[in-house]
Amino acid sequence: MIRVFTDTAANLPPEVLEKYHIRTLPLTYRVDGELPEGEFDGPAYYDAIRGGAEVKTAMVNPQDTAEGMEPVLAAGDDLLYIGISGGISGTCWSVGLAADELMAKYPGRQLRVIDSRGASLGEGLIPIEVAKRAQAGATMEELVECVRSMRSRMQQFFVVDDLKYLHKGGRISGGAKLAGTILNIKPILQGDDEGKIVQCGKTRGRKQSLTALADFYEKLAADKTEEIGIAHADDEAGAQFLLDALRQRGFTGECLTVCYEPVTGSHVGPGTVALFFQGLHR
Repeated sequence: MIRVFTDTAANLPPEVLEKYHIRTLPLTYRVDGELPEGEFDGPAYYDAIRGGAEVKTAMVNPQDTAEGMEPVLAAGDDLLYIGISGGISGTCWSVGLAADELMAKYPGRQLRVIDSRGASLGEGLIPIEVAKRAQAGATMEELVECVRSMRSRMQQFFVVDDLKYLHKGGRISGGAKLAGTILNIKPILQGDDEGKIVQCGKTRGRKQSLTALADFYEKLAADKTEEIGIAHADDEAGAQFLLDALRQRGFTGECLTVCYEPVTGSHVGPGTVALFFQGLHR
């Protein structure tokens, strides 16, 4: 049997992971130097960031990779890991190092590590489809080809509520941050072919920026009946506004809506709304 792994940056809710038997490796974070305890509380977390809390994040480490994967290989199963974009995280590289050691220990097993070139549901929608196919009996090569096809067509567009988080991460210049703050300019961002974040447009005002995401969907969606994803960093109203706009443009499929998980969410900042769907090409 082929077991499907991803990481927590894929933003998949527990019920989805359970339904499709997907396993995750953990990216970690600290808030003001402390490891968080208990279940993730999105509104409280993003309120803390708005209030000035400092968040430090870390990629999946080799030890957690080995501890997560080795029992699967030892049980005689094969494994396919689909990870967060190498354009924004070193996780795939780290997992690959651990995977090489595991393959030397279990030479009879198959273990593949693939960069999704996405994050949040731009990553997470891929293992859902791959897990469905694995359960239906697809081969490893068929699953790998599914990943490559989906990542080449995955559309990832998002808008942020405050430019300072992108500026802090080096995504925009100080001048662009100042202009955006004064003029209420909202950049439209996307994940490119290499999984890096680039600007693809700009609007003035919050509702106009969300409408622009819906316009991209109307122009680029390959099939308006296919499942899509919306992620928000504590902005349920913005996510609903976007979904309504998509329905008005002919979207009839299911939408997986999630609160941004804490690691990628800390980098895009509170109030971010993102849209993920399959197009004819990236």
